[in-house]
Amino acid sequence: MSATVVSESMYGNTRAVAEAIAEGLGDAEVMSVPDAAGRVQAADLLVVGGPTHVHGIATKRSRQAAAKAVHEDGAAHLEAEATDEPGLRAWLRDLPNGEHAKAAAFDTRLDKSPWLTGVASRGIAKRLRRDGYDVIDQESFLVEESEGPLAEGELERAREWGRKLASLIPRPAAAARSER
Repeated sequence: MSATVVSESMYGNTRAVAEAIAEGLGDAEVMSVPDAAGRVQAADLLVVGGPTHVHGIATKRSRQAAAKAVHEDGAAHLEAEATDEPGLRAWLRDLPNGEHAKAAAFDTRLDKSPWLTGVASRGIAKRLRRDGYDVIDQESFLVEESEGPLAEGELERAREWGRKLASLIPRPAAAARSER
């Protein structure tokens, strides 16, 4: 099984989750949204994730506000591609039709009620379905504060979720025979 994990990350938390998911998946390529533009190849599974901003998928304005806040207080580290275009929302809008390819969605969000924080993976999954993908699962991973860090145990939970996703994708018959 081959997989591609695409993520948008402001402070590195979502990127760390994407890398942990890829570890769980096994054979997976990880790339940022700007790097993935026009490069998503046919994989058995496309996993897409981003931070939850203003109850959903980050917008250009919310990404700029986060960058401005980091610049003003200097307390957090901003990922190099955090304000690069396209952002996740625009990338999803331009994503070619998945023709029933398998996909999964994830997000990072504050460790509070989803009613208070929102859940970006819902919007990601909705857009993937709209574009013809068969979304097999979605998940949220928690951060302690807007800038992080990830809540305790979230990276292991992300690896486990990657293993779960891998188990949901049928292996090609040739690969299954070669393992016997």
